[in-house]
Amino acid sequence: MTTTLEEQLSDKLQMMDDTTDKVQGSSEQKEDSSIAASSDATTASPSSNDSATKVAAPEIEFYNKAQKYWSEVPATVNGMLGGLGYISAIDIQGSNTFLREIRVPGNRLALDCGAGIGRVTRNLLIPRFSCVDLVEQDPAFADKAREYCTSEDGSRGKVGQVYNVGLQKFTPTQQYDLVWSQWVLGHLTDRDLVSFFRRIKQGLAPGGFFCLKENVSSSRKTVEDKNDSSVTRPLDSYEHFLKEAGFRIVRKVKQQNFPKGLFPVYMIACKPVSKE
Repeated sequence: MTTTLEEQLSDKLQMMDDTTDKVQGSSEQKEDSSIAASSDATTASPSSNDSATKVAAPEIEFYNKAQKYWSEVPATVNGMLGGLGYISAIDIQGSNTFLREIRVPGNRLALDCGAGIGRVTRNLLIPRFSCVDLVEQDPAFADKAREYCTSEDGSRGKVGQVYNVGLQKFTPTQQYDLVWSQWVLGHLTDRDLVSFFRRIKQGLAPGGFFCLKENVSSSRKTVEDKNDSSVTRPLDSYEHFLKEAGFRIVRKVKQQNFPKGLFPVYMIACKPVSKE
């Protein structure tokens, strides 16, 4: 249950780099061992069923805790950005520049993954596409998105399907010119992340792009945030998982002009590896 959205902003985005190092040092960076398929689950199990249960339990807890966290967040731009609502305009400006640079060939249909209340849909995608679908797990956020993204005359009729489901369970049924995923992938385990990438690859229209925008750790280690039940991965982890899922990276850019003390934020545009 990927919940939401531009997540990780609050705690992850506000964490100072030196705090990150302390977390990493004290935990030896469990990386994703406590939330992905844990090696602990393979020790001395009397049966395969018991082993499967041990593997599943940490994942279930990981997703449930994130769902609970976001259920208590107000359905506002400030809530989506963890109290940093003032960076929204800077964020959208950086994303607009990025999309201009990669030149998405189609403008028919886009998908916003981890959409929250539709901040990215309304400000970035609707001005560019005839129709935008949204994926958002939290029911309150999904309802708010329908309202927030259709409150202006120019936006009416441009919101398509709103899928009320976590990304770890989402499978696209359309062919999208652009799939945009922002501040949400830290709520997926490594295994579910690669699986999600593979499903998204099948949901791209010919020439379509998959773009992600995420916080990345300043070291080569993954940082776990127990508060909102998420992880902040190093940049090369995303590159590795995208390649594993069959993508090639077309462009990679660091977001500029965010306040000091936040995790670096990177935008990555990719396309499926050619079968030829």
